[in-house]
Amino acid sequence: MSRSGYERLPMYAISDSSPRQRHSPTSSPTSFHRNFPPLDTITLAQTRRRSRNHVSPSRFPIKLHSVVTILKYVLPASLLLLLLGFYLYEPHIELAFYSRTWTKDQILPVPALSGCFDAARVHPAYNLSDGLYGPRRAEVQAGMALRMGVDCYNFAGTLQPAPRTESAYVLPDARTQFHTYWRNDLARFGPRQEWMLKSFFATQHLPTTRLVLWSNGDLLPNDILTKYLHRYPESFALRVVDVPALARGTALDGSGLLVSKDAKAWVDGDLVRLLLLWNYGGVWVDMDSLLTRDLDPLLEHEFVTQWDCYDKLYQPLNGALMRFKQRSPYLCEAFHIMATSAPPRAGSTDWGSLLYLKLWRALAAASIPPFKVLPFCFSDARSCRLDSRLPDPFTPDSARGNRMTVWNEGMHEGGALDKVLRQVFGVHLHNQWEKAYPEGGWVERLLLKGYDARLG
Repeated sequence: MSRSGYERLPMYAISDSSPRQRHSPTSSPTSFHRNFPPLDTITLAQTRRRSRNHVSPSRFPIKLHSVVTILKYVLPASLLLLLLGFYLYEPHIELAFYSRTWTKDQILPVPALSGCFDAARVHPAYNLSDGLYGPRRAEVQAGMALRMGVDCYNFAGTLQPAPRTESAYVLPDARTQFHTYWRNDLARFGPRQEWMLKSFFATQHLPTTRLVLWSNGDLLPNDILTKYLHRYPESFALRVVDVPALARGTALDGSGLLVSKDAKAWVDGDLVRLLLLWNYGGVWVDMDSLLTRDLDPLLEHEFVTQWDCYDKLYQPLNGALMRFKQRSPYLCEAFHIMATSAPPRAGSTDWGSLLYLKLWRALAAASIPPFKVLPFCFSDARSCRLDSRLPDPFTPDSARGNRMTVWNEGMHEGGALDKVLRQVFGVHLHNQWEKAYPEGGWVERLLLKGYDARLG
């Protein structure tokens, strides 16, 4: 056959039974040559068939037993490293998310004061020079965070009362007024609320103090309250709050904000405490508190309290225990900020923690000495690190959760916990009215029984 008559067929057209030889007749017996078709004659079908027959080793999936083997070593090693990290280091992690719009509107701007500290505007009942620059017997601000061990409790113990001398009789209205508030439309005043009254009468100097229980309606008839009215007629009183009357002469006089309230009694409670202190002066104590010692060493100062030991950037202050004098210009400026700011959100601390922060920053910006801030443990020692905060008041002493602290093996009478309760001024229970104190627990053993023993 001549070369001109020869036609090379594509590989898919050559069958295994073809008489054509696979070896070139000119090749040596030891040489092997494969006749490949020209590249321009290879079809798509051929490439697909070859790709199916030839699979890359890298495309085989990892076998399951190999994964299990790897995990058997990796997971325990990771756990050991994590435990080693906890042993060698103290993790301090706290995440909080705040709206940038909210911080821009409510936090960053420093409010302008309205001139309440101008001598011409200060009420005659308030001594401005003494209030701002007068000498004090004790310092209530530590100047540093008190997070480690019992540092905060030890600092509270440095505040001791001055020696008392027999003094003349003090009329009830002239005594230091302790104010608290109970909304009778939320719950009836009962035995659980009575413990706050007992804590007052068992710890405060009654000839110079009076507790006034305020409400939004008449709390009588009530057998518990009637008992204390009869027993302490000059040291206990019931009053009904008249918010519009209390607000007269303030920046909130006649404002629609005076009817603000919510289901938790947070907004109206924050308003009422400021109005009562403005009108009568004295001390505010939340009803969900138990007083543990005489507050007399604190009363030379005007103050709010630290929210917790973490110094939250946007929520550093608390008003569960606070003290201001009658017609204090601090409160006058607080009313101005309330009247010129956005209305409070229901269930918020806009008229509490946020307001105190705004006021403190405004005072500092105007070169006016701000009010004092008591360290957290003075009245709210539950709000700190797990290893130094007070045990949970509603958890039995035998529970593991109350043993992971510095009070471990020291919760008996005369022990470490008993000692610090005599150093701090109160315990804040944060509205946990539905929970009962465990029978035989530290609250019953170290506080409640002591109240009953002193009151007889």
